[in-house]
Amino acid sequence: MAFRLKLVPDHTTFDFFKHQWATFGFSVVLVVASVIISLVMGLNFGIDFKGGTTIRTESTTPLDIASYRGVLQPLNMGDVAITEVFDPNFREDQHVASIRVQAQDGDEAITPEVIGQIEAALKTVDPEVKFISTESVGPKVSGELIWTAIWSILGATAAILIYVWLRFEWQFAVGAVAALVHDVTVTVGIFSLFQIKFDLTIIAALLTILGYSINDTVVVFDRLRENLIKYKTMPLRDVMNISVNETLARTVMTSGTTLIALIALLILGGDVIRGFVFAMTWGVVVGTYSSVYVAKNIVLFLGVDRDKKPVDPSAKFFTEGAADADN
Repeated sequence: MAFRLKLVPDHTTFDFFKHQWATFGFSVVLVVASVIISLVMGLNFGIDFKGGTTIRTESTTPLDIASYRGVLQPLNMGDVAITEVFDPNFREDQHVASIRVQAQDGDEAITPEVIGQIEAALKTVDPEVKFISTESVGPKVSGELIWTAIWSILGATAAILIYVWLRFEWQFAVGAVAALVHDVTVTVGIFSLFQIKFDLTIIAALLTILGYSINDTVVVFDRLRENLIKYKTMPLRDVMNISVNETLARTVMTSGTTLIALIALLILGGDVIRGFVFAMTWGVVVGTYSSVYVAKNIVLFLGVDRDKKPVDPSAKFFTEGAADADN
């Protein structure tokens, strides 16, 4: 007899909206607290947003990033990021590293004396190391990167708003975007509270969180639209409960398997990607929560026109395409 693991029973009857004002109020408190914390404590910007210098090294000895970091730490240069560069065109004995050092005391670039100290420190663990290039990122470029990151998040949110509005109704779009704003704001608040380094990889994580969160929300919205046609006279609150319960197994399985992979990376992935993975892990948790307790609550508060039959634009597209093909 085959055995199948079930994290959620086939038929559940949880009342997700029993405490709708408490859950929604909790979300509002989280967002307000995150905004206040971010304004008061600020973010711990990484080199990408503060400016600094990138040094490219080369050696015939295999790189030991931990040793590099260990000898540079006593120099007290602030934020230092070390990554190994891979290229299929490199020789077998060509090992290249990229060392990024934050701007020192507001200077646009580190001084030749500091570069000499870095080289001398690295030669203690790798006598064969050579500096092949040095590039600096000034405050102006860093400021442009900050605004580019902000516009990328706003642009992604606006595109999602338009998509959900066209595919469903405006109430669904408002709920979906409110959930996305909730996810991003609370994530930024966590980074500000614990002063975790905030760089371009975290922006990538935030954009990924937007996609993950809206995917979960749209799945439930699709089921809700089907059930609005199926249960024409049932109260909206009850139809929403049925829809969330019917997609609960899928939500738990998707979020659970994603979290297993992310937690493994969080523990074993090392310092280089830890901030990114932490943002993703937190984003999966808060995104799953907001799909039900923020997006659906707002749709419930706004109401849906039950007299207007929901239409799936994609279905209309395929129907018209088939008709054209027959002609």
